Formats: sequence, structure tokens, C-alpha cells
Amino acid sequence: MLLHIAPAAEWADPEVPYRPASLASEGFVHCSPDEETALAVAEAHYRGVPGPLLLVDLDETLLTAEVRWEDAGGRLFPHVYGPLDRAAVTGVREVRRDAAGRVTGLVPWG
Repeated sequence: MLLHIAPAAEWADPEVPYRPASLASEGFVHCSPDEETALAVAEAHYRGVPGPLLLVDLDETLLTAEVRWEDAGGRLFPHVYGPLDRAAVTGVREVRRDAAGRVTGLVPWG
């Protein structure tokens, strides 16, 4: 299982594979290996992003793009070298944040 943080506004179209900006700028989609790490990423890097944030659960075996586990700051993170196939999504939850943008938990989305 891989996890990806996505602004809800960017995740909106369920008919097309998801291509976040990092795919064009860095060549891959950032993912996390577990919920704790994903929420820490949301806390550290998405605090100022407006609107709802989503935590997308992905079945790595259903992704058609290559997944590489690469070092980032002394830890291994999964990077997906292509768009995220909607067929690989096993769940989507909303990342709850307080008024200052701090992560407070997860709730069902949709």
C-alpha cells in the first residue's frame, strides 16, 4: 500500500489518471509508505494549501507506472514514475486540519 497527499481540487476528475505537478517538474509522483509518514508530509508541506486535502490509498500492484523506493533525507520513500491510475485507488480519506492548517486526523471523503 502506498499513500499520496493530494489537494481535493486537483484530484477531482475520476475519469483521467492523476498527474500532479511533480510529475512534470520532477518526473515522479511523491508517495509515502505509511499513514504516519503521509500525515507528517501533509503537516510539513501542505499547511498553506487551501481547501481540503486528501489521503489517497494506492495498491502498488495495480499501478502501471514504475515504483522506485528512493532515499529522501535518510528514509526510503516510494516514487511513482508516471500518472496514478484510478484503478489502483483503494480508498480516499480527507485530511482534517485546524484553522492554522495543522493536521488533526482523517475522516471518510465523499
